[in-house]
Amino acid sequence: MSAGRALGVPLPVRGRRRRQAALDFGPLAQLAADSRVTDLTVTCDGAVWADRGRGMERAATAIPLSDPAVLRDLAVRLCAQLQCRLDEARPIADAGAPDGTRIHAVIAPIVPQGAALSIRFPDIVAADLGALAAGGLCPREWVPMLACLVRRRANILITGGTGAGKTTLLKALLACADPADRIVTVEETRELACVPHPHVVSLVTRAANVEGAGEVGLPELVKATLRMRPDRVVVGECRGEEIVDVLRALNSGHRGSLTTLHANGVWQVPARLTSLGLLAGVEPATLATLAAGAFDVVLHVERLPGVRRLVQLGVLAGEDGRLRGRVAIRWNGAGLGVAGEAWERFAGQWARVGP
Repeated sequence: MSAGRALGVPLPVRGRRRRQAALDFGPLAQLAADSRVTDLTVTCDGAVWADRGRGMERAATAIPLSDPAVLRDLAVRLCAQLQCRLDEARPIADAGAPDGTRIHAVIAPIVPQGAALSIRFPDIVAADLGALAAGGLCPREWVPMLACLVRRRANILITGGTGAGKTTLLKALLACADPADRIVTVEETRELACVPHPHVVSLVTRAANVEGAGEVGLPELVKATLRMRPDRVVVGECRGEEIVDVLRALNSGHRGSLTTLHANGVWQVPARLTSLGLLAGVEPATLATLAAGAFDVVLHVERLPGVRRLVQLGVLAGEDGRLRGRVAIRWNGAGLGVAGEAWERFAGQWARVGP
């Protein structure tokens, strides 16, 4: 592939326009309204940290949160607004607002005192591949390639660590889907309700009630999607035994589907999938067969200081009963990327979308 100019520039700093808060954040309201803040955390000693695109930095609040009782009350009230229980019987809570805001809270005695809060805000700007490329996610020349993968109904697996931009990239890719496509999303915490597409059904899991009844998990929701006439099945994140139901669905003619997975790189995806498959009692050889036929492309993103970058594009292959992850393109922020061992296979299957 030919070389191009360096595009790994920092994400553009967004203006100071205020975000419309879906919740009453109390002492954190001013920080929550700042459109630059993507993540907000509070440690159990009351220290507040905010990420404005440069990593976590200490932040100040008008009302100190050093009193453990005040901090605990804030955590409980935030979760209560989302009908999520947080008390001695259930000291860990993970909840999502309709706008995609996520709140994770832990109270004492799981933490030494008070509470620990982790809040993630959705970007107020609609996800768009062109804008993401301009911000350094990938070369601009890759945008038609990525959009064409979606239009040609490739099954795409997006991998990366926490906060690497997996969900943001997923939303931007879904925006390229045909407006007539019926998209059914499945997730534990609602983050994909604001997908920029006119035909989306958003399903979210439900925890058990105080009697221990009424739980609806990801495996049940994935199975339910297949009876909802989906054109695309989207699983916000696979982290357990639901991976087997996803792989079976993708092997049964559901093209153009997308999901995300925590992994360190394309090469590490097979081990991650295998470990999840074992949770469901599926042998590695069977899992390898299912996965090799399920995903057409793996997109791996990483978070670097000031930029989220699509560093690897790869494929999964079943070889001698084992699943292998092969890199087709590597990108370090400069040029158009370097061809990897799976480039010829990728280009042969998706010749019209090569960079």
